[in-house]
Amino acid sequence: MFRTGFGLASFGSVCVAAMSVLGAGDANASVLAPHRAVYDLELKDASDRSGISGMYGRMVYEFNGSACEGYTVSFRFMTQVDTGEEVRLTDQQTTTYEDMRNGNFRFLTRSFTDEKLDKEVRGSAHEDKTGVKVELTAPDKREVALAESRFPTEHMLEVIDRAKKGEAFFESRIFDGSDSGDKTLITSTFVGKPRKPAPDDVDVGKAGKLATENYWPVTISYFNDDRSGDAQPIYSMAFKLYENGVTRDLTMDYGDFVLSGKLTNLEVFNAGDCK
Repeated sequence: MFRTGFGLASFGSVCVAAMSVLGAGDANASVLAPHRAVYDLELKDASDRSGISGMYGRMVYEFNGSACEGYTVSFRFMTQVDTGEEVRLTDQQTTTYEDMRNGNFRFLTRSFTDEKLDKEVRGSAHEDKTGVKVELTAPDKREVALAESRFPTEHMLEVIDRAKKGEAFFESRIFDGSDSGDKTLITSTFVGKPRKPAPDDVDVGKAGKLATENYWPVTISYFNDDRSGDAQPIYSMAFKLYENGVTRDLTMDYGDFVLSGKLTNLEVFNAGDCK
C-alpha cells in the first residue's frame, strides 16, 4: 500500500493503489500481481486556505517481486500546481524493497520542485523483538527505535486478507519511510462489500482483464502515531481494490484539497515462481 501526495512523501500502499499480513502463516494467502499502473490526476476540490487554484498531474506505480524474493516498488508522483500567482512543478520519486520473510525494508525518496532537489530521505528498517529499528543515511545519519509496525506490502496483504474475511474496519500501525523516515503512522481502514463493476464505471475500461472482476471499495486514513481522541487524519485515500493488489478510481484527501486519480494504463507482468 502506498501513500503519496503534494507536500508528503510516500503508497506507499498500495495502493496502490493504486495503494500499506496477519502473520507468517497468512502471508501467502493472497498473491499480489506484479504490474505497472499509470493514473491521471486532477484537482477535485480545494479550500481557500489551500492556496491552490488548479492542479493536475500523473502518478506511475510499478510493483514487482514475490514473497520469496521480496517486493520492489518504483513510484513517481508528478503535479503542476497553480496558486494563482505562480505555477510550480513537483516531482516525488520513491523506490522501496520489502523482504517480509526476514523483516527488512529499504527506502529512498527524492522530492523535487521545479526540477530542483528539495529533499532526499534514504534508509533501511528491520523488525526485532522490541519493534522496528530504522537506520537513516540521508538527510543525516541516525538510528531510530520505533514501535512494532507493518511495512507497506505487508499492510496491503492484511487489507486483502481481512476483506476476504468480511471485516469492515480495522486499525494498524505502519512504517513506510515517508516524510522524514523516522516515525510510524496509525491507519484506520474501512472495507466495503465486494462489488461488480458497472459498464460505465469510472476508468473500468482501462483495467484490462480485471474489468469484469469484483473489487472492494476501500478507504484508508492515516494518523500521526500520537493521535488522541478526535484527531483528524493527516491524509486519507479511497480506491477500488482487486484481490491481486491492483487499484483504480483513487481519491486522495489532504484536508485542504482533494485529488482524483483515474487509471489510464495497466500492464500486468508475469509473476515469477516462488518455491
